[in-house]
Amino acid sequence: MFDTVKTLADLFELKLQGLYDAEIQVAKALPALTNAATNPHLRLGLEQYLRETESQAAQLEQVAASLGLSLPGLGCKAMESLVEEGDRLLSFNASDEVIDAAVISVAQQITHYNIAQYDTVVRFAQRLSYTPVASLLGSILAVEKHTSETLKQLAGHWAAEQVVG
Repeated sequence: MFDTVKTLADLFELKLQGLYDAEIQVAKALPALTNAATNPHLRLGLEQYLRETESQAAQLEQVAASLGLSLPGLGCKAMESLVEEGDRLLSFNASDEVIDAAVISVAQQITHYNIAQYDTVVRFAQRLSYTPVASLLGSILAVEKHTSETLKQLAGHWAAEQVVG
């Protein structure tokens, strides 16, 4: 597959394929993270994150269709590793406090990875003069940044509850 990447458009398609696979993996992993979380605010935040992730996968399908690109392709090994780490952390026989901390940690790692990847494809789309696509991908990036901020706030509330409680 890598031998066919000769142009920025080729790389853009490859990165979109990776992002799409990452979103699918996250959508599959979030229910387990949500179920493991004991903090009700964290659970609600993760449920919202799942809805956003499903929407983002659909938006990537729209992007690919508008450009005549194929999304099935290269998987996302980085997201696979993050999901595996989450599975490993959730397998610990730990207290609710530790499980919630693990859930927050993994969710933040996932959003930070997605932010970096969406920022990259937005820049590629701009460079390729895919203006409507760049705008849509920029909207997804904004949602990822908002999700990251929400998770950061949830982590802050969780930490404060642990200190006070």
